[in-house]
Amino acid sequence: MSRYLRYTLLTLLWVAGAAYIVFAASAVRRVRRTGTVGKLEIEVVDSSSQGHLVSAAMVRQWISHAGIKTLGTAVDAVDLTGIERLIARNGFVDKTVAYVSYGGTLHIEISQRKPLVRLLTDGMNAYVTADGYVFAAPRASSLYVPVVTGSYRPPFPASYVGSVREHIDLRLGEIDERIAELEREKYPLYRREMENDRNISALRRMRIKRQWWRLEGSREFDARVDALREKKAGLRRTYRYRERIAGLQEAERRKQKKLEKSYEDFMKLLTFVETVEDDDFWRSEVVQITAKTTPSGALEVELTPRSGRFAVLFGRLEDVERKFDKLLRFYRSGLSSIGWSEYRTIDIRYNDQVVCKK
Repeated sequence: MSRYLRYTLLTLLWVAGAAYIVFAASAVRRVRRTGTVGKLEIEVVDSSSQGHLVSAAMVRQWISHAGIKTLGTAVDAVDLTGIERLIARNGFVDKTVAYVSYGGTLHIEISQRKPLVRLLTDGMNAYVTADGYVFAAPRASSLYVPVVTGSYRPPFPASYVGSVREHIDLRLGEIDERIAELEREKYPLYRREMENDRNISALRRMRIKRQWWRLEGSREFDARVDALREKKAGLRRTYRYRERIAGLQEAERRKQKKLEKSYEDFMKLLTFVETVEDDDFWRSEVVQITAKTTPSGALEVELTPRSGRFAVLFGRLEDVERKFDKLLRFYRSGLSSIGWSEYRTIDIRYNDQVVCKK
């Protein structure tokens, strides 16, 4: 084949391809102008054996209540962006994609978040993912995940929806602003304190003498003394400088440390749940996890096992694997011969020992 003929054929192919693209685009625009939505298909793409947080029926209800028109609506008039935003408002929805096919079918694909644990602590009812995203549990949710109960206080409010790390960073930023504000106020307040010291010194030097030349009596003198005492007391209350800037800043820094420690404990709790879920034996053995915040602010957990009628005092979430190994050895060498109903509590918080109470 000559070079001229080859170039001619390639040019014709390119022209044909371009013509087809223009024709297809024109046909699509014509269909979108004149076509209507005849079918609505909703798919939750990652429903699993754990259950589901969102269903097609729920999405249809949301769209209906929002007043967004779908079936029988012109393809160009369907508010696809509004549908995606409506569904994405729910914290348990990860991603939403809405589009209308060439045949007039409105497709909505939804990806739900995958919770690791459900928190039923301190008035809270929320799911948390492995990366620390928290959202309120839907009323009709049916996910089979571990449940944490108890008096534990997570480092975020009960109504919070979103990344826990972002919430912590926001709070830390607010505290940093407060510390900087106190730093800016330090010099003016220092000058005010110096002025107060001078005023108080002058106040201490204030004396009152009986006015003999006016033949002042004891009653009049005592009344003037009482009035001066009352005036001094009022001035002291006015001049008193109660709070030191350095102390206030240190208090704010302690808040930051406490907040970071609370977040670390929360992430340890998620890691602990993952450890339990990744082990076939402990996943079936641990029925419930009870978490509590100690007076010192530390997080401790207690386990309710499937075997026996006892509670396992696990303590702080440190040396988790060692504690589980110790408990398993006690299961095999102790309880298997003593009996599973012999004790009320099994305490594994201490190193190299298991403390049991009847």
